[in-house]
Amino acid sequence: MHNYYVDLHIHIGRTASGRPVKITGAKTLTLTNILHDAVHVKGLNMVGIIDCHVPEVLDELERGMEEKGWKEHDGGGVAIDSVTLLLGSEIEIYDEHCQGPIHVLVFLPTIAAMRTFSAWLKKRVKNISLSSQRMYGTGRELQAFVKQLGGLFVPAHAFTPFKSLYGKGVKKSLTEVFDPDAIDAIELGLSADTEMADQIAELHRYPYLSNSDAHSLRKLAREYQVIRMNAPTFAELKKALRNQEERAIIANYGLNPKLGKYHQTTCERCFKPMSPREKQCPSCGHHRQIKGVFDRLKELKTGGTPPERPPYIYQVPLEFIPGLGAKTYEKLLARFGTEMYVLHQATEEELKQSVGEKLAKLIMLARRGELSIQAGGGGKYGKIASE
Repeated sequence: MHNYYVDLHIHIGRTASGRPVKITGAKTLTLTNILHDAVHVKGLNMVGIIDCHVPEVLDELERGMEEKGWKEHDGGGVAIDSVTLLLGSEIEIYDEHCQGPIHVLVFLPTIAAMRTFSAWLKKRVKNISLSSQRMYGTGRELQAFVKQLGGLFVPAHAFTPFKSLYGKGVKKSLTEVFDPDAIDAIELGLSADTEMADQIAELHRYPYLSNSDAHSLRKLAREYQVIRMNAPTFAELKKALRNQEERAIIANYGLNPKLGKYHQTTCERCFKPMSPREKQCPSCGHHRQIKGVFDRLKELKTGGTPPERPPYIYQVPLEFIPGLGAKTYEKLLARFGTEMYVLHQATEEELKQSVGEKLAKLIMLARRGELSIQAGGGGKYGKIASE
């Protein structure tokens, strides 16, 4: 049994031929670059690429198997050097049962299964070659087909104000849209943690995932989990999500929710914090607000006793550290190999030798969760206060 670093929500910005997949994704976010940085920069062992429904991405995976020796694990997933790629898809649901659009993640064990899913999905979206397309059908219909293919179904960034399950997707309960027995996990998103999510009793039955939702290479592994498995495969991940045969999520590593873009409620125009009870912004007088995850979860709170869960460990990605620019980042990678090593293993003395006392102190404070944070909201990330 081994512990693996796992990030299951990574977009593709461009295909190998340069065609856009995730419109808002960086052009450098190609499959080749993702796999390289996952191993050599971030130190990940398993990545979920959630645009694998795109035919050209599937073609690239099959070329890699033919030309580069990539292989499918017996338990599902594609073994590429020292990382396992899980085939995923992000889809938007907005059926007659939804109050607003909901993004979900689907994971399938094999390329063949994803080919079948892609062909099915093509008849239900406008453009199969783009990410996060709206599916014309119901959420339960999608769940049923995913289960027919032996897949996993996960509501994505479940609490953010836009395009999420509890943001605006349902009034109160996931049962308004989905079959609760066909959900395998809940993705927390950047603005929520385990304790916040556990205010909703109907979520106590599900494991929680903390993933990056990366739209650029630097965003890989800004959130992830450590999972104990016998091997980095789809079948082993499924067991871990169900706590079967000693497989389990060992820890969730994620942003302090205050660093997320939607933690607090803000004015829609000037983005100043405001109470959800205020009818107009006290700063600019605007009458509309963007409700933060913190306040939305207070509305949905149902009580109940949550299960014992793995620890949620606050992580501050290096790019959030004040004064740590691109050159310093490269210096750290040159010295320590991966960002995981810098964040979790490098000693304070080693860091001082590499980047000086001030930055070393900030990295150590980040590791201990002791940095002062100005909360984010309205689509703007929170900030770390300089020491």
